[in-house]
Amino acid sequence: MEHHLRTTHDRWNKGLLPALEIEPGDLVTFECFDSTGGQVQPGSTVDDFLKIDRSKIHTLTGPILIKGAKTGDAIRVEILDVQHHGWGWSSITPGLGFLPTRFQDPFLFIWKLDASSTKSLSPAVVPLQPFCGVMGVAPAEPGEFRTRAPGTFGGNMDVKELVAGSTLFLPVVNDGGLFSLGDPHAAQGDGEVCINGIECPATVRVKISLLKDSGLTGPMITTAPRPAPGGGEWLMIESDKDALAAARQATNRMIDFLVANWELRPEHAYLLCSVAMDLRLSQVVNTPVVTVSASISKSILPDPGRLVITNS
Repeated sequence: MEHHLRTTHDRWNKGLLPALEIEPGDLVTFECFDSTGGQVQPGSTVDDFLKIDRSKIHTLTGPILIKGAKTGDAIRVEILDVQHHGWGWSSITPGLGFLPTRFQDPFLFIWKLDASSTKSLSPAVVPLQPFCGVMGVAPAEPGEFRTRAPGTFGGNMDVKELVAGSTLFLPVVNDGGLFSLGDPHAAQGDGEVCINGIECPATVRVKISLLKDSGLTGPMITTAPRPAPGGGEWLMIESDKDALAAARQATNRMIDFLVANWELRPEHAYLLCSVAMDLRLSQVVNTPVVTVSASISKSILPDPGRLVITNS
């Protein structure tokens, strides 16, 4: 059977009444707001953004009760389709993000999204791989919980591999599961450094199945094949005893590199890093030093010609 769901909530709570009850194997289409619950619109300004009710983040669609699901089982969520609605936004919020001391002023950027890419932040062409930043079941603990922190139940994982064609497995920690999803992103880099991907409303279609007595203790994903970007990558490499310090330095250097070679505003470079740059642990064995790489595909930006090398 196939279902359509629009009901929303903005807290994890195993005491919520289910918006929908399904049989294992049913298909569900979710109509998802952006993470603010529709408070940001294509015509919004930074002043509008500063006035939003942040207690509504994240607005999720659900919850869904899966009949027969018991604690100790697992649900299998096959992601069949994720369709953005043609626009999205990214922001800088004072005090948040990975570089809060460098970027202290609020900033809002509205993206126009084509079918598979966006040219809104010229000269970059950002490929789109829509996914949901939040997918999870209700936590086991009683009470209401904000949605920012992920956990063994899933939640705000922001794993960009959760695109159409991938499958998410979640442990059932309450009878019925009470599954919800939301926080769609049209694109995101690993790290999501400015605190946003391309936030957007989306229509998401999934198939939800049940695995009895699975013993699964945390989220697991089987991924869809990812298209290989052409032309290689730009990488900034940093090593430090503190992995976060190395990651921040690599991110700062990438921002400076983008500004110097493509004349982007620093704020635009920061947003581009959040939606298209990947932070990777390159090595963790040369104790006590960890190496982090920050990478952006060369396919995203035009050839700069004579390369300007900068260091923060």
